[in-house]
Amino acid sequence: DLGKGRQMPVHYGSKALNFQTISSPLTTQLPQAAGAAYALKMAKADAVTVVYFGEGAASEGDFHAGMNFAATLEVPCVFICRNNGFAISTPVKDQFRGDGIISRASGYGMYCIRVDGNDLLAVHEATAAARALALEMNRPVFIEAMSYRRGHHSTSDDATRYRDKDELEFWRVNRNPMTRFRNYLESKGWWNENKETEMRETERKSVLNALEIAEKRDKPSMDELFSDVYAEKPSHLIKQEEELKA
Repeated sequence: DLGKGRQMPVHYGSKALNFQTISSPLTTQLPQAAGAAYALKMAKADAVTVVYFGEGAASEGDFHAGMNFAATLEVPCVFICRNNGFAISTPVKDQFRGDGIISRASGYGMYCIRVDGNDLLAVHEATAAARALALEMNRPVFIEAMSYRRGHHSTSDDATRYRDKDELEFWRVNRNPMTRFRNYLESKGWWNENKETEMRETERKSVLNALEIAEKRDKPSMDELFSDVYAEKPSHLIKQEEELKA
């Protein structure tokens, strides 16, 4: 466990892949991303920072702080807003007025583009173009991917309490991005039912195997509660650690 037992579920990260772990508090990742992009700029690195968030996060103060820092410092940062229509149970009509989130990017003097968030190829093209522009111009770029959250927000959320089942079914049948992309692959002769079945079975076994290995591993030591925050452990943490072990 690279997180040493200190992260919530599905809060993945990888130093080797330059993938920062998720911060649970809403929108804290935006000013972090602006800062990371500023560090890349200072180092003259051939790289950009990419940060993801939902339209609900755009109602937080950190959204504006992150956007303003990125714009005024002119850093290579790509902001990707996944506008799926709901901030948990709050629809966009109760979140803001105006044309989505993308109009705010113009207010900060950013390059921006809106894309069909349920079209995998369109998102890939928009992201590649945004990255190239951010790197070439050393400026932030904003992408608003228009999508729809068909599932529940979390295990404690029941989306049917604020959305009609017919609406959910419409999106499942007509706008499912997985179905759309599979249809495209099949139309090119690159995919079929046999490959789908084989892939699903292979991945199912892979997940079960990973789960079995993870369950056999020892839990992280209690010492990890006090590590990695400071280069040299301060006296108050040493005292707390000693009290815990007493």
